[in-house]
Amino acid sequence: MGTDFDKHFWKAAMTLATGNGLDLARHWKRLRSIQSGLAVLAGAFLLAWPAFFNGFPLLYPDSMTYLDDGRIVARAIFLHDFSTYYGVRSLFYGLGILPFHWNINPWPVAALQCLLVAWVVFLVVRSISPRQTAAHYLVLVALLSLLTSAGWYAVFIMPDILGPVLYLCIYLLVFAPQTLSRAARLALYPIAWWCVTAHATHLLLAAGLCALLALFAAFERGRVLYRMKALGQVAAILAFAAASQLALNAYLYDKPSLNGERPPYLTARILADGPGRWYLERHCPQLQWATCAELQTQPTDADGFLWGPGGSYDAGTDSDKRRIEDEEMPFVLATMRAYPRQQFSRSAANFEGQLMAFGLYGFDPSPWILGDFDQVLPSARPGYLRSRQANDSLPLDLLTEVQFWGIVASLGVIVLVMLFARRYSRMFAGLSLVIVSVVVGNAFVGGVLSVVDDRYGCRVIWLIPLLAGLTILDCLAQRDSLRAAAGAA
Repeated sequence: MGTDFDKHFWKAAMTLATGNGLDLARHWKRLRSIQSGLAVLAGAFLLAWPAFFNGFPLLYPDSMTYLDDGRIVARAIFLHDFSTYYGVRSLFYGLGILPFHWNINPWPVAALQCLLVAWVVFLVVRSISPRQTAAHYLVLVALLSLLTSAGWYAVFIMPDILGPVLYLCIYLLVFAPQTLSRAARLALYPIAWWCVTAHATHLLLAAGLCALLALFAAFERGRVLYRMKALGQVAAILAFAAASQLALNAYLYDKPSLNGERPPYLTARILADGPGRWYLERHCPQLQWATCAELQTQPTDADGFLWGPGGSYDAGTDSDKRRIEDEEMPFVLATMRAYPRQQFSRSAANFEGQLMAFGLYGFDPSPWILGDFDQVLPSARPGYLRSRQANDSLPLDLLTEVQFWGIVASLGVIVLVMLFARRYSRMFAGLSLVIVSVVVGNAFVGGVLSVVDDRYGCRVIWLIPLLAGLTILDCLAQRDSLRAAAGAA
């Protein structure tokens, strides 16, 4: 009888202990979720400090276009109130931020972008450093926000910051899906989709990145199918984003297009480089192209051709603009055939120049911004006029110098740690491949296909300090793993 009593007692005790253990596990998981959420909120607040310092979210002349185009496109989609012009920039970015400002106040847009950056960076840090993630994350985000363009572009009402968010999402979905919860993975899909549609260069760079990752995956021993399946998910996101852009432009313009009314950037680029101008000077009498008009008096820089008062494109009629757009590819191909060596040399110089251009100089006051406030954000105009940006008192030279030396120090850290580290995790190797590829690819797309601009470099350059910090965290994680294995042995 005593034996039966003992048996039932220990069975009940084990059941109770197991139940308590499950409750403790649930509570511990809930506490970790709360801790992670608080860390992300704190990270978003750290990233937002430039807006608090400025007294207003940072604006660019194009910002007013994005803020205004959202409601025009929304009226066409939901009310069938069509317009004759929807702008030349991403329609999806304008639509995406519309519910956060309603042409009243841009602060919620800045908050949205800070939260997106903070959350995605948290997931990246957790994938590399699963222990003490919150502490490591907060230190890293604090350094990024103080020493790089990350915080400044997170509160910048432009789609620029969504490019790095997209590339980090691709890393998470391809190299670190096992570190994501099901909810996090499902949330990354629409975020990545919106980031792709937010700017034309994002689709171009993401497609190139996928092709490069597929090439490397083909040589990854034992994980080819696993990696290709993950890349297939990313490719599906890109395809859906491209289809969405084609469908929306077909609905608005009665003609499917990825970019809508895209200006002739390539024409402007090769004219500014010189070979395009040489070709026109030699062949214009026979060609009779719209680009030939007033060739001798046109501005010699790409921005001047596209947007300057004396430029053929901006100053031309709608018919002239359509002709210049239709002539773009024949003109570019003919110039490349006539002056291949000269154009390659100029393109290489532009690439090198863009790779080194990442100064924080894009936040100057602009009459274009003030001129559009009454139409786009009438009630927010007084707040902007009190900002440091409007009064031209932002320390842009100091910020640029700080970022430059931060990049130099980050490159030094990466080189030193990689020289002395014993091994790296697969996820860190994948992250390094993604970041290095997009920094180089961004310089190519910006410098060779458009214009050399510090703003284009600042979009992605903060990923280098992020990689430097994660290099240290990966080494610490690998050291802990080796010690744990040694202790177990």
